[in-house]
Amino acid sequence: MFFSSSEKSYLGVDVGASGVKIVQLRKEGSKVRLISYGVGEIKNAQLDANWQNENEKIARMLKEVWKEAGMDSKSAIAALPTYAVFSSVITLTNVDIKDIDSAVRWEAKKVIPLPLEEMVIDWVEIKDDAPKGKNLKVLLTGAPRNLIEKYMAIFKAADFELISLETETLSLIRSLVGNDKSSLAVVEIGTNTTDIFIVEKGIPVLSRSIDVGGLTITKAVAQSLNVNLDRAEQFKFDLGISMLESNDSSIPQTIIEAITPIVNEIKYTLSLYQGKSGGNLEKVILSGGSALLINFTNYLTGILNCKVFIGDPWARVYCPVDLVPKLKELGPRLAVSVGLAMREM
Repeated sequence: MFFSSSEKSYLGVDVGASGVKIVQLRKEGSKVRLISYGVGEIKNAQLDANWQNENEKIARMLKEVWKEAGMDSKSAIAALPTYAVFSSVITLTNVDIKDIDSAVRWEAKKVIPLPLEEMVIDWVEIKDDAPKGKNLKVLLTGAPRNLIEKYMAIFKAADFELISLETETLSLIRSLVGNDKSSLAVVEIGTNTTDIFIVEKGIPVLSRSIDVGGLTITKAVAQSLNVNLDRAEQFKFDLGISMLESNDSSIPQTIIEAITPIVNEIKYTLSLYQGKSGGNLEKVILSGGSALLINFTNYLTGILNCKVFIGDPWARVYCPVDLVPKLKELGPRLAVSVGLAMREM
């Protein structure tokens, strides 16, 4: 959102709490083709909460993943963490085109709780069916200037060209929602946090985060089975895949207790939206590795009384047939990276 480019082959780079994920896509005519992907994980990253502050370590991992994946582009789009970026939908009234920038900054002062000189402000017009000439809806985004400078330093050290930065929210909408104009929710379960945002006509209108994520579930499994975190993480993933394939409807009580805060936050966010808008959501899309928990979609469908399914970031990407089973497994983890790489296409 904060830079732009016209190249046709891009890297979507997601720097997360447990490592980095890179997807390279190329525009070929009307198709978007997967060129390569790579994942680099920090061993016991769950125990190293400060690794994301180590610029050199991140840059080194980016180079290693890029090389091992055989990628040939260095034009990168990266995601800013949702918790660090402020976004809001604002309405401008009776503003001339030439005055929009100054009007946006004036409104930004009212809604962003930090000094604007410390932020990089961007905005995009929201297209709707309202009569033109009176009100203009704008999606306002603000990111801390020092965070952007940090990312620029990391990518320079990795010898990548950082051509764009945007929020994880927008990249997930691009990869999982596409042109769907219905009202829906996206739930991204990360390592340490879960982000929930409501989308109307492709625009995020409400978002909430909770400091509970996949690591909480992994720790519960580790404690229950008396195994280390690495073993518990693998067990959690394998169990999720196998149970989904066998249509087993049971969910271990340990995992139910671990995901209860996430479920409650989803319920609260949906209730908050319905109370403000008076409308109902048509679906809930899950993303993040923990979306593959045993029958999580069925469990949530019953609780929320709403269709819940795992998002497919490859739905609009041409992929090699022999990779489809593996990509289906990796899809929830790579959704942010795919959406980033698709930004300019």
